[in-house]
Amino acid sequence: MANAPSTPDKRGEATRSVHAGELRQQEANAITTPIYQTATFWFKSSAEVIEYQEGRTDREEYGRYGNPTWRAVERKLSELEGGDETVLFASGMCAATTTFLQMLTPGCHLIVTSDCYRRTRQFIRQYLDRMGVETSVIDAANVRSLEEAIRENTTLFFTESPTNPFLRVIDVAQAVDVAHAHGVKVMIDSTFASPVNHRPLDDGADLVIHSATKYLGGHNDLLAGTITGSEELVDPIRKALGVLGGIIDAHAAWLLLRGLKTLALRMDRHNQNGQAVAEWLENDPRIRQVWYPGLKSHPDHATATRQMRGFGGVVTFEIETDLNGAMRFIDATRVPYQAPSLGGVESLIELPITMSYWDVSPEERLSMGITDSLVRLACGIENAEDLIADLDQALSHV
Repeated sequence: MANAPSTPDKRGEATRSVHAGELRQQEANAITTPIYQTATFWFKSSAEVIEYQEGRTDREEYGRYGNPTWRAVERKLSELEGGDETVLFASGMCAATTTFLQMLTPGCHLIVTSDCYRRTRQFIRQYLDRMGVETSVIDAANVRSLEEAIRENTTLFFTESPTNPFLRVIDVAQAVDVAHAHGVKVMIDSTFASPVNHRPLDDGADLVIHSATKYLGGHNDLLAGTITGSEELVDPIRKALGVLGGIIDAHAAWLLLRGLKTLALRMDRHNQNGQAVAEWLENDPRIRQVWYPGLKSHPDHATATRQMRGFGGVVTFEIETDLNGAMRFIDATRVPYQAPSLGGVESLIELPITMSYWDVSPEERLSMGITDSLVRLACGIENAEDLIADLDQALSHV
């Protein structure tokens, strides 16, 4: 069929990044998918309205429920992740919170890992607790603790892989075996991996979630979130989005679609830069410790090597200094920007203590491993030798 979207096949990652999910024949014979900048969609007749309401025609009705620009992104990501359906959101946090609200009800039990995004933990504590959802927190990448935490009312196990900021990597297939044996669904936040480095659905996970602001968009110019999985699980989440309203605008969706076309190429460079920088840092006596799954010293190196096709551009390390020395180091860097986030073409660097945990007590920070000299570097696609030279000169200021 001439106007059908590309179908999943054995094509390479770069080819699928470019072509997956997009209509071959666009309006006016355009190569790129248009930006459908419209709030609503008109019907030719009352009969067409009835056909739509009865599910006999596939079309859009209103901008909160869908947009053809979104649909191209959703089809592309479904193919890249190997899932049936994808839903696009206004942000990664919106994807997470909408999914939690849809899947969790008062009295049920959620299991999460300790090393994950602070705002996710904050939503669980401040909002899910208020709803009567019970939560257990287990150590990252410890499948044995997962089995011990499961109760009769456990509904969902949620973790990042790799985690933020210590890049712990959970054995997804093993975790799925444990969870599914007790009827528990598994949701993986794969933002730090991207579908190029790891496809959790292939390992049996039920849902995979992304902050598309990061690697998927890839240019530090948009906010978006996605969730992918089976039609059975994703359709109720899509309906919840229509009610809760956390939708992305058409232009941001188009920017994401454009960014995805170079995902495979960019991830190759992120992986190379992350590995090169991590190896250099580990051999520098001014560095106390480096966390990067591509290093043999990382606690989950064996799991990451078996499960992932690359280890990403984020490198977390601790400098042999105090807070003032760490701030001198950060301020002396010239290639990366001091900013939150990751996954863009520009490198970003931050001190988690000042960027994300300044309002947290010293005792709580230390319990999470957030020390005064902990640094998170998100390598972009610059030349690795330039990044290393910049880190070298910045360390001299410590």
